Amino acid sequence: MQVLHGIDLEIAQGEFIALMGPSGSGKTTLLNIIAGLDRADSGRVVVAGVAISELRETDLARWRALHVGFIFQFYNLLPVLSAVENVELPLQLRSLSRKERKEHATTALELVGLADRLHHRPGELSGGEQQRVAIARAIVTDPSLIVADEPTGDLDKKSAREVLSLLEQLSAQFGKTIIMVTHDPKAAQSARRMCRLDKGVLNSVAG
Repeated sequence: MQVLHGIDLEIAQGEFIALMGPSGSGKTTLLNIIAGLDRADSGRVVVAGVAISELRETDLARWRALHVGFIFQFYNLLPVLSAVENVELPLQLRSLSRKERKEHATTALELVGLADRLHHRPGELSGGEQQRVAIARAIVTDPSLIVADEPTGDLDKKSAREVLSLLEQLSAQFGKTIIMVTHDPKAAQSARRMCRLDKGVLNSVAG
């Protein structure tokens, strides 16, 4: 079954876009293809000059680890690890000392406003704080692309606003390219551009 049909989408470096559409419209599939998690059966995917659709699996995995940060609706934090230990995890693939990993993770948590929660485990944090830990984990490797799949879907309004404000800051101040899937029109308003998918067709783009 074909999920996406004739997608032609260009995203500028540092842009923050929202992908909207009903359930089953192909939003997450498109997000996963752009992030190199899924492969398209046809067409070409180029990210920052790299044709990722043509990379071998091992090279694609390496590219993801170096260039993409992932944020999900459910935070996927390891409950037995502290906030700083969770954020350190992506750095295990880097040739960094233990001290350097901790320094990078601490800096990322400070950036998301959690300097006073470094040693708290996920069960000791609110939903909004857990999502900010997840964002810190996504940015700790300094990726150029951040993909967020319903990042505010499990949060109350106040926490959602804080997370969206943080994403806006990452785009505006740090030049991160952010692609966010959301069902929430209010959340989508935080993005610089809104794209709508319907039955696999990108049928409208608003900016």
